[in-house]
Amino acid sequence: MLNADQMLAIAATRMRDLAAPGLSPRPRRKVAVLACMDTRIDLFPMLGLERGDAHIIRNAGGLVTDDAIRSLSASQRLLGTEEIVVLMHDGCGLHGASEDAFAQALAADGVLPTWRLGAFDDVEATLRHGLARLRSSRELRARDHIRGFVFDPETGAVREVQSVPGSESVPDSA
Repeated sequence: MLNADQMLAIAATRMRDLAAPGLSPRPRRKVAVLACMDTRIDLFPMLGLERGDAHIIRNAGGLVTDDAIRSLSASQRLLGTEEIVVLMHDGCGLHGASEDAFAQALAADGVLPTWRLGAFDDVEATLRHGLARLRSSRELRARDHIRGFVFDPETGAVREVQSVPGSESVPDSA
């Protein structure tokens, strides 16, 4: 059985648990979380969230991409969120990856994407850059309550990464 088939079968047995009658699409805690898609990150228990508390946006690296900003803008402008939390982590698959090798592998398959992988060498510097990009993003209404954290999957520790003074302004195209 394929994973998708198995998942669908399991969902069919849990309809009563999955139903959310009357639950608003507007997060109760008015927060959106942008995080890496890494399987070791279990956001709900880590951040003390329950279903309905927050919007969760995940991508490779927990990077502040154009699409992440699109989702965060919709979260704020259409559904009332006022805070953003960005969560990256130690040991990320993008840490130390090669943009060039990845692009060459795609090109060898005849693929020329319009996006870049987003590889990085310093998780905290990358997070600071992402926070600065969010704080300067005019697509976002609420830019005063944006914070960033790094999770260590080996210890379970979560540490806050503070912005570097003067780093709050970066071009929207960064």
